[in-house]
This record gives sequence, C-alpha cells and structure tokens, in this order.
Amino acid sequence: MTRRHLLRSAAAAPLAAPFAATPQPARPRPSRPNILLVMADQFRADCLGASGNRAIHTPNLDRLASEGVRFTNAYSSTPTCTPARSGLLSGLAPWNHGMLRMAGGIAQRYPVEMPRALREAGYYTTAIGKLHYHVQRNLHGYHQGLLDESGRIETPDFRSDYRSWFWTEAPQADPDATGLGWNDYDARPYALPERLHPTAWIGQTAAKWIENYQRPEPFFLKVSFERPHSPYDPPERFWRRYENSDLPAAAVAPWARKFAPRLAQSDAWHGDFGAAQVRRSRQGYYASVEFVDEQIGRVLEALHRRGWTEETLIVFLSDHGDMLGDHHLWRKSYAYTASARVPFLMRAPDGPRGKVVDSLIELRDVLPTFLDAARAPASHPLDGQSLLPLAAGKSAGWRQWLDLEHGICYSPENHWNALADQSYKYIFHARDAGEQLFDLAADPNELHDLAGDSAAEPILRQWRTRMIEHLAPRGDHWVKGGKLAARETDPDHSPNYPAARVG
Repeated sequence: MTRRHLLRSAAAAPLAAPFAATPQPARPRPSRPNILLVMADQFRADCLGASGNRAIHTPNLDRLASEGVRFTNAYSSTPTCTPARSGLLSGLAPWNHGMLRMAGGIAQRYPVEMPRALREAGYYTTAIGKLHYHVQRNLHGYHQGLLDESGRIETPDFRSDYRSWFWTEAPQADPDATGLGWNDYDARPYALPERLHPTAWIGQTAAKWIENYQRPEPFFLKVSFERPHSPYDPPERFWRRYENSDLPAAAVAPWARKFAPRLAQSDAWHGDFGAAQVRRSRQGYYASVEFVDEQIGRVLEALHRRGWTEETLIVFLSDHGDMLGDHHLWRKSYAYTASARVPFLMRAPDGPRGKVVDSLIELRDVLPTFLDAARAPASHPLDGQSLLPLAAGKSAGWRQWLDLEHGICYSPENHWNALADQSYKYIFHARDAGEQLFDLAADPNELHDLAGDSAAEPILRQWRTRMIEHLAPRGDHWVKGGKLAARETDPDHSPNYPAARVG
C-alpha cells in the first residue's frame, strides 16, 4: 500500500453506510487486539447525543458509547493543540512532558512514545490526518503517515498529503475558498464540492486503508480529524440541518463580565458578539461535528466489513474543547469546562457494553492503556494509568484529583494552574494570584464562583493547600514563603522538556 495508491483510492471511495453491527462469523480471537485511535480536534465534551445533547446528531459516536464505555470526567490537562498532543504521545503530565503552553512544538523525541512503543511491540503503525508534530515528517515511530495540516503549515520542505491530493483532484481550485481563518469565530458553509473537504478526505483515506490492510501484524491506526476545530465550514447539507435547531445558548457567568469587550480581530479570544453570532458559530460547529461523526461511521463500517470490530480496541477522544462564546470566551486554552473537558469513548473486544465511568481520566492515560492491551510494559515510568482495569470496575487506587495548567496564551492575563476532582475545580490565575472555585456537581456550567463565598472558605483553603503542595517542588517561582506566588511569566517549557534527541 503506497501513499500514492491510498491517495488515489480515497478520491474514488463512496460514502459508507452507517456503522452496522451484523454479527461476524466466529473465528479464533487474536492474542492482542488491533488498536484504532480516532481523534477530533477541539471537540467539546457536551457535543455528543450520548452525553445528553438533544440538538446534536452523532449516531456513530453514540453507537460507540452504547457498545463500550463513556468516561464523563475526561480532561485535557494543557488544553491547546501541541501541549495536549505531547501528553497523548508521551503518557506524561504537563510538567513532565514539558510543554507548558504552545511554544516551540512537540519535542523531537520522548523516552516513551505511543507509535514507537507499539511499533517495538510488533504493531504496524499508521497515522492519517492531523499529527501537528514538528517537523511534520518526524513521525515518532509511525511506519506510515498520510498527513493533513491543510494550510497551517506549508513550507518548501513540507506539503500535506491532503493538499497534494486536493491539487491533483482540483488543480484550479483554492482550498481556502470558504474564506475563514484557522481560529475565526464566524461560520459559513464550505464553498467547494463536499468531496474535497479535509474531513471527507480523512474519512475516505482511513476507510480505504482498513479495506486494503493485508499485513500479518496487528495494526495501530490513528485517525485524526482537524474539525470541528475552526474554520467552522461544514458542507451545505449539514449547515442546513442546524438552521432551525434549538441550539444551546452560551453559558455566561457574572464573573465573566470582564471578557465582554469585543476584540476587533476575526480570531478574537474574548468578546460578547451577541446571541446571533454565538448561534451562527454553534451552527457551523455542530454541523462540523456531525460531518466528522459521519466520516467516523465510514471508518467503523470499513472495520466491520473486514470482520475486525471484535478484534480491535477503539478509542475516541479530542485534544481539547472549544468555548464557543461561553463566558464571552472563544477558542481554547482555559481551565473552564468547555475548554478543558473532552469526550472519551472506549470499546474493547471483551470490555463492558454501555457503561458510564465517572472517574477522572486524562490524555496521559491513553498510552498506558494501549501498552496494556498490547502486553508491552513501558520502558520508562509514565504518569498515566491503563483504563482497562478501570473500565472493568477496578477503581481502587485511582487518582482522586487531577492537575491542569497553561502558560500565557493570547494575553498575559490568561495564565493559570488548576486542580479538579469529580466535585470541585480550583483555579489559580498566575498573573494576579486570583482564585476561582466551582462546585462542578451543583454548577456544571461554572456560573457561580465560590472563591468569595465565606461559607466555602474551608473548601477553598483545602484546595489552595493542595495546589501549594503540588507546585512547591518546582521552586520559589511557583511557591514562595509557603504561599502561591503571583507570576508575570513562566518558562515556555519545564526542565523536563527533551531539548535534545533522546537515545
């Protein structure tokens, strides 16, 4: 299967039918499962029908949830693209993988890396779609990469496989004809034929890869969609579906008034642009989600046709969420739920069906899970833990709280550390040493900040103490005189970031 063959065959692939569950003929189960990681960029945790969202149409992901496990408290600890993907790649917490914000790109190599470790364990490893590595063709152990960065990264040394295919299919067309930027808050239908959309290309290419796979090894396939990350540019048929839908309005708290002033740029990170704009943005976003879901259905159907559904560990997740105007905020990088929580579904061949798990999990847990399934212990310590025992009901010793953080992003005032459990979230805003405390159980939309409530002072003090203990080992820049230190800036990377190649 050459890259040229896959790109050509993807262009001609018809739309797959929805994922079917016709029983497959009984045959011996392989000792280790194939592993399929499906990822969608900037996908909010609440944009699944299975999560109770009645406005969204996600039949394929809902089916995956009903046939597996849905984790309701899944987080991205550093909720922007490259730091989140560093944690996914390495199985490490932010301080240990070293990317404290979007700066400098993912390290050239970590001691343990998902595709490399699975390759060494005897898997054939392929990535299709967005990797967001630097440099792009440093595949971190993938045998094969069919990449889509669209126009984000095009240099004399790199052109994405999607763009190469696009210009073969439509040499006179502009792939950016819709006219939206990569972080714009506006939305409109895709201006070109639907088959040219990068979401369609990723789904087609992944389905064709599965259809053509003939190697004897079990496979690890990562299918990484760029949408629903902006631009919010779904095909017309999906755009129309949500024209008259009752889409949820933005959740806006009193504490968020400071974010209401509008920034002038089209990729503004804060601003009250009015209910009509919020609805238009969400129309484009919801429609993009459904388009991704349809293409995921195509991939799952290809797996089914090969008879491999019951031989494959399937995980769906996102790198982070999208504020979509909640609290007058846009894009990502915030500690708030719409940004930091992610959808997380897992279907294992012998795993539970239709189960909901509320334990705290994070992207760092994916690599240990895959190594557990592959029966391949990690060669170095990891911060994450395998989710397979947790899914089976073995929760003893599981983490009680989770650390989150992000260095300066968009503005020096957006700069924070946070801790969360199933009930509460504590946020420390580094620039002015401000604090926020939310009762997530009673207030899932984080509308009521309890940090100024005298009745909540004991709980606030408990979380503050926990944060001091968490940050104190980092030194006086973080904790000074036994107190959390206000910080104008932080280093881009922690001392654990691999500046040079690991042997």
